[in-house]
This record gives sequence, C-alpha cells and structure tokens, in this order.
Amino acid sequence: MARPFYQATAEQVIIVTEAVVSLGESDAAAIAAFTDLLQPTADSALKLAADLGLLSEHAGQFSTNNPLCRFLRTPQDKEKAAILRVTIESYDPFIVFREELEATSNVSDAAQRTRVKLDLDGHREQIKETLLSLATYSGALTAGQGNTYERDARGLTSLLDELSAGSRDVAEATLTIRQELGTAAGQVDHDHVLLPLVAGLRHAAASNGREAVLQAGIAVENFLVAVAAGNGTNIGGANGVNAKMDRLVQAGHFPPKLLNVCKYVGHVRNAADHGADADIGSPWIISAQTGRNYIFVAVMFIRAMLAHQAGNHEI
Repeated sequence: MARPFYQATAEQVIIVTEAVVSLGESDAAAIAAFTDLLQPTADSALKLAADLGLLSEHAGQFSTNNPLCRFLRTPQDKEKAAILRVTIESYDPFIVFREELEATSNVSDAAQRTRVKLDLDGHREQIKETLLSLATYSGALTAGQGNTYERDARGLTSLLDELSAGSRDVAEATLTIRQELGTAAGQVDHDHVLLPLVAGLRHAAASNGREAVLQAGIAVENFLVAVAAGNGTNIGGANGVNAKMDRLVQAGHFPPKLLNVCKYVGHVRNAADHGADADIGSPWIISAQTGRNYIFVAVMFIRAMLAHQAGNHEI
C-alpha cells in the first residue's frame, strides 16, 4: 500500500504546529480558524506536520508530539528553521530525496526516484515542491545557479547552538514572567498560561507588537477558562476574553473593577486579531510599545484575579 504524502509549504507546517502549541489539543477546523488558512490547506499542513513527527493525531484531534515544538513560539525565524532542520534530518522522504539529488543533480529526477523508492502516494512535482520548501526554509539545502541545490555545510553542532540560544532566551523570559506574577506563578497552568506569556514577552522584545498581544491574549483567555471551571461558572458560548469575564462578574465571583481592567485586555486583543475594524474601515496597527505594555497588563490582571480569589484586593 502506497505511503500517503501531503503537500504543504514549510511556512504552513510551522504555522499549524505553532497553533497547536498555542491552542493545545485541537481539531483541524479550530486550527484553520486560528491560522486563517483555508481548511484544505490547513488539513494538508497538519497531516505533513504529523508525518514529520511534530504533531500527533488521534480521533481527529491534533496535539504536539515533539518537545521542540514549544520553541516554535519565537519571533526568531532562525530558531524555527533550526527546529525544522533537526526534524527533517530524520524524515525518510527528505533523506532519500537529498541522496538522489546528489546522485542526479536534478530535482525532478530526485523527486521521482524518491516517490518510487518509498512508494509515495503523490505526484512527482508535489513531492519536489514540498521537500524543497522544507529543505530551503530550514537551510538543509541552498539554491545554486541553474536550478541546482547544494547540501548545507553546517554541522549539527551549529544547529544545536541556535537552539541553545533560543532556550536561554526562553529561560530569561520565563524568569521575568514568574517574577512579575510573584506567588501567582505557582497557581497558573504552565503550558496554557505561563508559556504563552513567555512567548508574548519574547515577541515584545523583538518589537512584534501584534504577536505579543495575541500570545498574551491566549494566556488570559486560557486563565479565565480555568477560573470558570474552578468555581463552576458556565461560560458556554462566551467567545473571547470580555465575554468570559462578563460571565464571571455576573456570577458574582469578581467585582466590576476587574471587569474594567479586563476590557482593556480584551479590546486590544480584538484589535490585534479581528482584521479590519468596521468603525475605521481598516485593521488596527499594534505598535511595539503596546505589545510590551500589554504583556505586563495581562500579567497584572491575572495576578489581581488570583489575589481577589484569595481575599486580597490588590491591583
């Protein structure tokens, strides 16, 4: 039986894998909505990410399958490329493709030989385009003259150095967020609240305001979901940060003052995430300064919510 082969670009694989890291276990429809990819495109990218070993799929739900995935939440493209490079170095279709490319110096011939050798269920051109995208994005192959490609001369050590630098950045950002949260750091979910805040801080440091807001907004929404579950508040159908906080206040668990703080968090997140605003006829531009400030307001809001639950009215 032929082995399925899924066509997608390296960028699409990275995007859907990042989405699963951000959302947690999710189905393809939620991931397509989150990434703003067409459903067929998202489906194929998810299947390829699973084939690469980045994700796993069970009963239509996708989850991360590789500890390196969490480092994809970075503003640094070179770190994403290094992670993909490490991944494809153990991906049979790429390994065979590169061997055949070196033997033939022709990408179409190499793709055809790879298809036959591995009995891949895909057209030669689809296989060629996908493997070249993975290889050139990750730096495993570099383009030469006359549609030729050469093996990257860097060794594994240099890739590990890049990943190590990313890991140090994550550690420093994690320490900053933990210090800002104070005692609340031990009360929030590590994967669904702390890590998105860390990712947001790294994006803010890279002056990527919009992504900083989106990541911190994910953290706040995940936090509110956990709070609602903890006190038995029904938030079914409450979409977004503001709607969830409205339910918590209506249930009598939190005062209006914290609702007003939350409104800032929710409205700025909406400005970053919802495309063109009907009131102004265009999308909002999220400045680098807003991205940096937003992270610490989000942290303050989470800390204040937990303080209120403990009977301490501190903002």
